[in-house]
Amino acid sequence: MRWLFFLLLTPAAFAQADPFASIDANKDGKLSRSEVPEQIRPQFPLVDTNGDGFVTRAEFMKAVSGQAGLGPATGGEVEHLKDIDYAGSGNPRQKLDLLLPKDRKAKKRPMIVFVHGGGWQSGRKEDGLDVIRAVTATGDYAAATINYRLSQEAKWPAQIHDCKAAIRFLRAKADEYGIDASHIGVVGMSAGGHLVSLLGTGNDDAGLEGGVGAFAKVSSRVQCVVNFFGPTDFFTDYLPNPTPEKADGRRMVVQLLGRDEAEARRNAKAASPASWVTKDDAPFFTAHGTKDTLVPFTQATTIHTALEKAGVESHLVAMQGAGHGFASPELNRRIRLFLDMHLRGMPAEISSEPIRIR
Repeated sequence: MRWLFFLLLTPAAFAQADPFASIDANKDGKLSRSEVPEQIRPQFPLVDTNGDGFVTRAEFMKAVSGQAGLGPATGGEVEHLKDIDYAGSGNPRQKLDLLLPKDRKAKKRPMIVFVHGGGWQSGRKEDGLDVIRAVTATGDYAAATINYRLSQEAKWPAQIHDCKAAIRFLRAKADEYGIDASHIGVVGMSAGGHLVSLLGTGNDDAGLEGGVGAFAKVSSRVQCVVNFFGPTDFFTDYLPNPTPEKADGRRMVVQLLGRDEAEARRNAKAASPASWVTKDDAPFFTAHGTKDTLVPFTQATTIHTALEKAGVESHLVAMQGAGHGFASPELNRRIRLFLDMHLRGMPAEISSEPIRIR
C-alpha cells in the first residue's frame, strides 16, 4: 500500500510536477471520490483521514509518502538533499535530488533513480519527488530524481550522457550517501522510459557513455529497469511517414535526434535501446497501454522480443485499454516484487498476464 504513487499515474500526471493538481479536475483544492481514479477509490476512506468526504493536498501528500493509514513507514526520517550537481558544470539541467534515510551510515540501501518524461522537451526532476518519497518511505531504499539536458538546449546524445553521468556520480558517492553501489535500479516514464531502457542496454559504449562529470572510470551499469511506455526503436512508428495521430511523437523525436530529419535518421539506431540488446543486459519490467497513440504498444513488444531472444529476463505487462498513462493496484504489486527481487535479493514469481484498465 505504501507504493501508492504507482496507482496515481494518470495520463496527465506523469509529465507534471504536481500530480495532485492533475487529478483535481474542478481545481477547488481538494479531491472528491469521483475525481480519484476508479482503481483506487476503495482506498479513499484511508486517505480521507478526517472523514469529511474529501482528500486535501496534505492528506494526499501523506498518502503518497506512505504516512496516512496505509501502513507505517519503517525507515524512520528521510533527508532531502536538493540540487546536487552531478556534472560539475553548474547547469541546473545537470542536477539531481536525493532522498536518503537519516540512518544511512548504519545501513547501506539499494538506490532507485527516477527519470522524468516530457518528450525530451519538458519536465524536471521535481516531477519525480512524489515517486521517490514513496520509495524511501518504505525504509528499504535510497532514491534520486534527476534532470537532464532537454533537446532545445542540446541534441542527442546529451540526454543519455547526462543520465549515465548521474549513475556514475551516485555510484562514486555510494559511501557518502549510504548507497549499495552494486544495486541501482532505474524507473522512467515516456521519454524517461526511453532513457532508462538505454541505461539497461547501452553498456560500455564510449559514444553513449560520454565524458560528463568527474567519474569517467566508474561504471554506469544498472541492475534493473522499469520502463513505463518508453520509445525503444525510432525506426518503427516515428521516422517512417507517420499517421496523423503519430505526428506529434515524430516531431519530438526529430527534434531530439538532430537539426533536421537527415541527421535524426543518422542518429536513430544508436539512440534506440532495442539496437543495443545483448545477453548481459539488466532485467526489464515494461508496462505499456495497448491503446497508446503517442508511444505505440509495438515499442514495448520490440524491446521485449529482443531481450527474450538474447536470453535477458524481461516482463512485459500489457495494460489493456490504456493510453499513455494508467493506474493499477496489481501493476503496483508486480513492480514492487520486481524491484525487491533484483535490488534486495527477494525471490518472487512475477506474472506477465495482461491487466485490463476499465
